[in-house]
Amino acid sequence: MKITWLFLLSALSFSLQGQVYSYVTEKEGKEITHRILMDEQYLIETQYCSTPPEFVLTRGGFYTQKGQTMEVSLEFNSNFETDGIKTIDVQTHPDWKLISNSALDLNGKWLMAGRVTDNGENRRNIAAPRKTMKFLKDGYFQWIAFNTESFQFFGSGGGFYTAENQKYTEHIEYFSRNNETVGKVLPFSYDLKEPDWYHSGTSSKGEPMREIWTKRMDNPLQ
Repeated sequence: MKITWLFLLSALSFSLQGQVYSYVTEKEGKEITHRILMDEQYLIETQYCSTPPEFVLTRGGFYTQKGQTMEVSLEFNSNFETDGIKTIDVQTHPDWKLISNSALDLNGKWLMAGRVTDNGENRRNIAAPRKTMKFLKDGYFQWIAFNTESFQFFGSGGGFYTAENQKYTEHIEYFSRNNETVGKVLPFSYDLKEPDWYHSGTSSKGEPMREIWTKRMDNPLQ
């Protein structure tokens, strides 16, 4: 199944690729924020309400651009069980607001590659269809857990972040599993050892964590 998004882009006065955008719609008396994270290959759109906090949906994947249309082959769709959508066209139109900040450490797409334990590193197969990905772009982040073969969606959360001098801090604006997590501020330490990002701190549940993330390089559309 394929659908078309008619997004509003102000006169294309800036490059569409590799940015963060936002716009707001209303439905049934609710104000819904649409957050769009993009790099030169990948696009994610997430919808959420801030007052009161409510996660609405998220979907994303690799895209190809043809003129002012981006054809997105979805890897995940939180509403897949109800709408069956795997492919979308994104067309430009005037309403997205550019909200990108300056580029920060950790910009990019990262796959959960394992954990550090008392016995050493416990690595996972990042080529497997079951993935946890974190997308960081110009001060905004989102993580998504999904299966590229079954299209199962396991959860997502995101917001904005800072990263400087090995200190990484997440500010949660939406969370699909628990709206009470919204508003939390989670500080971590990080160390970059290309292509890996070593990430340690405390989860939103208060549990200690020492994770390994690795840069995602694959693009099945190329």
